[in-house]
Amino acid sequence: MITAAHAIVFAEDPEAARAFFGDTLGLRAVDAGGGWLIFALPPAELACHPTAPEDSGRHELFLMCDDVEATVADLEAAGVEFVTPISDQGFGRMTRMRVPGGGELGLYEPNHPSPLTGD
Repeated sequence: MITAAHAIVFAEDPEAARAFFGDTLGLRAVDAGGGWLIFALPPAELACHPTAPEDSGRHELFLMCDDVEATVADLEAAGVEFVTPISDQGFGRMTRMRVPGGGELGLYEPNHPSPLTGD
């Protein structure tokens, strides 16, 4: 049976991205050998969204929070750059942050029931 999920972020500058996840976001990590860091993530959900054929197979990673404004303020104080304003998407309020050397990452405050909490 499935016991966990392993997400991969591809980065042109993996050292900068690893520093962002470890030092800036404070995610715990283990060295899997040779400086190859594997970060612990919070509990996760998986959703399957409809899309147009040209976008089929595209995947995204979002971090979730309880209060998007407070989380954005905390992360901005730590030097994180946000590339979109907070917007209400119906399922929750979201924004996107820049991962140094590694593109963008979504952040959202869900307002839908969660399998993690049972509501």
